[in-house]
This record gives sequence, structure tokens and C-alpha cells, in this order.
Amino acid sequence: MVKGHQRVRDDDEENAGRLLALSDGVFAIAMTLLALDIKLPDGLGPAGFSQALRDVMPKVWAYVLSLLVIAACWRGHYQIFQYVRRVDGTVIRLGLLSLGLVALMPFPTTLLAEYGDQPQSVAVYSGAVAAMVATQLALTIVLWKRPWLGSAALPDPVARNDVADLASTVVVFAAAVPLAFISPTGAKLWWVVLIPVKSMVGRRGKRLRAAAQRFDA
Repeated sequence: MVKGHQRVRDDDEENAGRLLALSDGVFAIAMTLLALDIKLPDGLGPAGFSQALRDVMPKVWAYVLSLLVIAACWRGHYQIFQYVRRVDGTVIRLGLLSLGLVALMPFPTTLLAEYGDQPQSVAVYSGAVAAMVATQLALTIVLWKRPWLGSAALPDPVARNDVADLASTVVVFAAAVPLAFISPTGAKLWWVVLIPVKSMVGRRGKRLRAAAQRFDA
């Protein structure tokens, strides 16, 4: 009887749905916390309102940037877990580390919004994004190389494209860390390199996933 209860508990802990549900909650809370610093003081006159609106715009841009980064991580997380039914200890540890870094993102976002001209702030933000995406990259590789955890094998072309997508983000933001100490503005402009890269890799990923679905059908 004890062994039966132990087996039920182990199966429950290994269910990928629990980790995915926790992930959705953490991503949602992190996205919400990003917006908490965006506010204007009460009782402003026309001139004070205009100035306060200009002052708050760096927070808005930092919010938009971090929202796009976190949303991209959530989308990738969801896509990879579509192929997963069970998780093991390594996947759980990597998943929790990734979620911990996602939950930390409001802090470097605030630094970027309030001290965006300081090299330390840009370096911390770049490093935080690189670390967060690097853990998701590691998680993707682990799940790709452990097909026995999935309800279906992750197609190799799709997995390679996902790895390339995540690796490009890690490389760009990691390179921005030392660049920030040379030129904070230059480091932020360097992030723009990801726009064409993401566009190209994203289109390729859609084609590969569509082809994989047609093959499965």
C-alpha cells in the first residue's frame, strides 16, 4: 500500500503539466510586476503633467522591451513543452532556475528604466536576459536529447532551429555586457541586431513546425 501511494506521488511530481502550470503563473506575475513602476504623480498641472509624461517614457520603453523578451521566452517554453509528457530531476532543476531568472527580470528592468545611461545598468540588464535565455536554451537541449520524456519526439530540424533562435539571443545580450562599459548607448543599439535575426529564424521555425505537423498527420 505504501509503495502504491509512493508511485502515485512520484508520477504526480514527474507530470510535465505541473511544471508548465507553475511556469505560466511565474511568467504572468513577472509581466505584471514590470508595469508597477509606470505611474504619474497626482495633482499635476499642465506643465507638470507634460514633464512627468516625458520622464515616465524610459520606464514605458523598458517595460515594452522586457515584455517582448519574457513573452518570447514564454512562447518558446510553451512550444517545447508541447512535446513533453514527463519531467525528470534535471528538467525540474533547469525549469526552476529559468523561472527564478524570469521572476528577477523586474529588477534589471527598473535599473534600465531609471539609470539607462549608466554602463552598470545596461550590463546588468544584458546579463540578466542572457542568463535567463541561456537556461531556457539548456532546457531545450536537454528535452531534445531525452525523447523518452515526451509524448512525441521533438523533430530534429525544429529543435535545431529553436536552439539557434535561443543561442542568438544569448550571444547578442552576452556581448552587450562588456560593450556597455564602452558605450551604454552602443550596447542598447547592438540589441537591435536581433530584429532581423529573430524574423528570419522565426519564419523558418513556422515552416518547420508546419511541415512536422503535416508529417505527423
